[in-house]
This record gives sequence, C-alpha cells and structure tokens, in this order.
Amino acid sequence: MTELAFLGLGLMGAPMARRLLAAKHRVAVWNRSRDKLAPFVGQGARPAGSAAEAARGAEITMICLTDTKAVEEVVFGSGGIAEGMSAGKILIDFSSIRPDATRRFAARLKAERGAGWIDAPVSGGVPGAEQGTLAIMAGGESGDVEQVRPVVMSLCSRFTHMGPSGAGQTTKLCNQIIVGCGLAVMAEAIKLAEDAGVDASRLPECLKGGFADSRPLQIFGPRMASRVFEPSLGASETLLKDLDTANDLARETGTALPMSALAAAIFRLLKARGHGGDDPSTLITLLD
Repeated sequence: MTELAFLGLGLMGAPMARRLLAAKHRVAVWNRSRDKLAPFVGQGARPAGSAAEAARGAEITMICLTDTKAVEEVVFGSGGIAEGMSAGKILIDFSSIRPDATRRFAARLKAERGAGWIDAPVSGGVPGAEQGTLAIMAGGESGDVEQVRPVVMSLCSRFTHMGPSGAGQTTKLCNQIIVGCGLAVMAEAIKLAEDAGVDASRLPECLKGGFADSRPLQIFGPRMASRVFEPSLGASETLLKDLDTANDLARETGTALPMSALAAAIFRLLKARGHGGDDPSTLITLLD
C-alpha cells in the first residue's frame, strides 16, 4: 500500500479515486465542494481539511481539476498542496492544462519544495476511468515517472513517458485535436445518413473494425443518433478549452491547424447555443 492523496472528485477524478481505494491504497481525499467527500470516506478514504493537509501525509499527491487556473490555485494558493510537499514527494497532475504553465509550475514546485511534478493528462473518458483502461501520457523526469508507475497502472492500460515537463500536456492536445475534429465529422456523417434514409443508429455497428471505427464512434455515435445525451460523459466546453490551447500552441510554433481551428469554431457555436456544459454528442443538434 502507498500513502496517496487525491484532489478533485469530478466526473473523471471520482472513478479514478475509487479505483485507487479498490487497489487497497491508503487515500486522503479533498475537494473544493466538501459534500463530494462522503461517499469516499464510506469506502475507506481519509477526508482532509485542506489541500495542504492531504498532501502532507502522502508520498504521491494526485490532482484532477478543471483548468490551469484551478490547478494553480489548489497547488500554490493559501493552504494549497505546495505547503504539504517536501523533497522526494511527487505531484501527479491528471488535469488538462497549458504546457507552458505546467513547465512553470513544475519548476516552481521543485525550487520551493524540492518535490517532483508529473503532468499526466488522461484519455478515455468516464468509461475509461471507471474500467481502469485510460491512456495516460506523462511529462516529467524519468525517475519520477518510473517511481509512480506501479500506482498509476491501477488507473490505466497505458502509461507512456513522452518527455520532459509539459510533454504530457502537449500530447494531450494532439489527442484532443483528433477527438474534437473527429466528433465534428462524426456528427456530419450521422446527419447525412439520416437525411438520406439510412438508419444512422446502425453506423457504429456497421463500421466497427473498419478504417472509420474508433472508440469515440462506438461511444458517442449512438448518443448522436438517438439524441440521448445523458448521463453526461463530459462537458463540450472542456474540449473547446483544449482545442483553443492547441491553436494557441500552433501560433507559437508556427504550425498550421486549419481543421482544429474549424473544430474550435464549431464547439464555440455549440457553447453559444447553451450546450457548453453538456455532453459533446450534443454537437449533432447544430445540424438539426
């Protein structure tokens, strides 16, 4: 058993924390909304009074938060994680945040507390978090990555070290480009099938195993075809955030991303229509 702390018990963080408890690790939990702690305490987790308290008793502290601002506040704010960190400890950030901010945060934590930082954004959605089949892409020092690997493998089927600090977040942006553009194209294909008199609900089954197949098609395709978007598997505005970050990085690197820019514009329209907090499969409603 390893002494762990997990902070951020949202759609993705909650099932990840449950898997760590099921693996018999000792886990301290903290969340900005305190009412989310009770179910985890019932499963054996220790509630922490602050982010610093959670990190103070842990060898490895894990966070899964909404964005760059939230990560900075929870780590470096008053009563934050940094206050509970010391040399030899490691923070794993499963959030999807800006690569440049990740590098800055990692350098600060090392300079001020002597602790390591691994950026480890995840892919696979809520089903992957529940089943422990996530793909996790890591940036940071190789020694730190290998130290945490036995624990992280409780959460995923693949944990790949992609390079130094920020490399995990950059890899996640590549992932989000593929997913975001793919969902936009998927909505068009389903709408075309419907308008042409083909049973769009059968597309995922028909295309399974072919070149057009993908996990997003099998998960989100039926939702689009049926117009049933609950229970939500995530917020479309989260995908928009990542597409915007990818386009920011593209401007910095001089990379042309025409498809990503178009996908971001489509998701921005979806948000403007009131679906920012809804499942990404609601994208199909723009075509109705």
